[in-house]
Amino acid sequence: MSNVERDPAETVCGGAATIAEPEYELLEPREVPLGGPRAMLVGRTLPNRDRRMVGAWCFADFYGPADIAGQPGMQVPPHPHTGLQTVSWLLDGEVLHRDSLGSRALVRPGELNLMTAGRGIAHSEESPPEHPRWLHGAQLWVALPGDHRAVAPHFEQHRDLPRSSTADGTVTVLMGRVGDDESPAAAYTPIVGAEVSAADGRVLRLPLEPDFEHAVLALRDGLTVDGRPVATGTMLYLGRGRSAAEIGGPGSGLLLGGLPFEERIVMWWNFVGRDHDEIARARADWEAARTAGDPGSRYGVVRGYDGPPLGAPALPGVELRPRGRTRGPS
Repeated sequence: MSNVERDPAETVCGGAATIAEPEYELLEPREVPLGGPRAMLVGRTLPNRDRRMVGAWCFADFYGPADIAGQPGMQVPPHPHTGLQTVSWLLDGEVLHRDSLGSRALVRPGELNLMTAGRGIAHSEESPPEHPRWLHGAQLWVALPGDHRAVAPHFEQHRDLPRSSTADGTVTVLMGRVGDDESPAAAYTPIVGAEVSAADGRVLRLPLEPDFEHAVLALRDGLTVDGRPVATGTMLYLGRGRSAAEIGGPGSGLLLGGLPFEERIVMWWNFVGRDHDEIARARADWEAARTAGDPGSRYGVVRGYDGPPLGAPALPGVELRPRGRTRGPS
């Protein structure tokens, strides 16, 4: 998914974490139009004003449930990415993915679409012409560490993820490991991502890795985390030092976590880099490839989308600077 803001703010994050104790911090989403001012709205909880990352998770959008009957639904033209992985997760609906590697995949509920941008890729996302009435899901980015951010781009679709169920609820592992269940998805940092659904009136005790920091993004109404209600589309940050969390229902959420990402990074528009020059090069390369339709560029060409690719916003008038992963000194 693209960050389609025409005047994207500089996002600076990374740097070693200094707190290793459990905590609770509620991260409220901000509304962002997806695809233009008249497009569907999404709620963005990462990057947040004060906390920009959870482990290597650096971007989290939540959308729906949106009634798109008789409407175009999601329409995100071809756009570039560098230095990150995109994670697509649906609760309802369908999204058609195309990329410059030639991949064409239909994203469905309960299936993981994972795209590793590495040194550069382009993709589009759209609701198919004959699409279900409802669209409901999440789109997330994972920052690639420095020694992997220039890997060859690749795409994975996992339709059969590890899933465990008890009377208390169900856990589906998207990335990393929860208990004895491990996802087959490629990961480049110690990380975890899982959908957790608790049954009505039950509490599911979820094992956690104490060295990780964790957060839970609420996907459906009724979710509680350690007895605290978390409204749909809101994220509760849990800090580090926990061996378990109690997820109450009815409700579901995405558990996100990982070792604190110690590298300082700059995230601007759809690029993750380490300094201003790297971001400027990524933008210039995209604009050159987009205007020339150059399949030999670092991004390639997305074929099959009915419309032109997205143009990159202008760079800000000041130098983009890598700073700490949270607001304030770090």
